[in-house]
Amino acid sequence: MPLHKYPPRIWEMLKMKQGIYARLPQHYLRSLQPPPPTPVHWRPLGVKYRLNPKTKVRERVEDVPIPIYYPPESQKGLWGGEGWVTGFVYANGDKLCPRVKKCWKPQLFLRQLYSEILDHKFDITVTSRTLDLIDAAYGFDFYILKTPKQDLNSKLGMDIKRALLLRLARWNTELYPDDPARRDMVYNKYKKFLIPEEEAEWVGLSLEEAVEKQRLLEYKEPTPKFVSCMENLVQELAVQKLSEPQVVEK
Repeated sequence: MPLHKYPPRIWEMLKMKQGIYARLPQHYLRSLQPPPPTPVHWRPLGVKYRLNPKTKVRERVEDVPIPIYYPPESQKGLWGGEGWVTGFVYANGDKLCPRVKKCWKPQLFLRQLYSEILDHKFDITVTSRTLDLIDAAYGFDFYILKTPKQDLNSKLGMDIKRALLLRLARWNTELYPDDPARRDMVYNKYKKFLIPEEEAEWVGLSLEEAVEKQRLLEYKEPTPKFVSCMENLVQELAVQKLSEPQVVEK
């Protein structure tokens, strides 16, 4: 006889279908299942069959992604999808020597990046690939707004994206309130990324943060008992006054 009604491997999936998890906004629940990220450390073949150059026989091939480890520090910077790759190399560069384990890590730089929407400079740890992607996107704000969640792979990046989207959603009050000309210029430049404020508030939130946000939205302050008793008393007195006959003086 099984110890549990449902096997433990599907508990995570079941909890999303009941309770406060099921009451989360649909656009946020869809963001929890992003597509696979863009390959960075390997190149997909893009075909299912390939001609063997030696035997000239058509063989079936498949893409085998390289396992990548993303340390916690990667969530505090912008690594451009890069991570730690582990493998083996021959000792002393000689194939007759035994293989030893090796870990390849990306080279990190501390750079100051300027956000035009937030009008703020950030000191962020980046890689050379991140700088190339920012140049290809024609700016830091464009890079953050264009890059999907699975490719950013950074909590800091998603927090900045949420701040950018909220500032664009509240452009008439928070986006350069003292400089209307610059506000209109920046808004017209990034208006294609505009989404409703109700959706922007949920962008980049972890599951724990989203559950806490939903709990605060559903939370209602308890009404003190004396307030309800006083309202009932006032209502009863009003009904009693209406039911009593009125004395009209001649």
